[in-house]
Amino acid sequence: MMKPGAYLINTARGDVVDESALIEALETGVIRGAGLDVFEAEPNIPARLRALENVVLLPHLGSATEETRTAMGMKVVENVTAFFEGKAVPDRVV
Repeated sequence: MMKPGAYLINTARGDVVDESALIEALETGVIRGAGLDVFEAEPNIPARLRALENVVLLPHLGSATEETRTAMGMKVVENVTAFFEGKAVPDRVV
């Protein structure tokens, strides 16, 4: 549904994009290119996608900063501390 000449950028989740349809669109020139750092079946990236010259592929780097990794570690500390103090866990996942 994208206009010809468009570039698809996906940094959200791999399953947001139908990878087979994307490959077809890229191979046939329906869209001009793509930039991806997430993939449908990570860490497996289809050979057809890797072979395309109109695609930039990166490892998922969204959290790869010192500040983010420190904040992630502090989240763990906050949650474990709350749990052992008998308090509500701030980031409960159920």
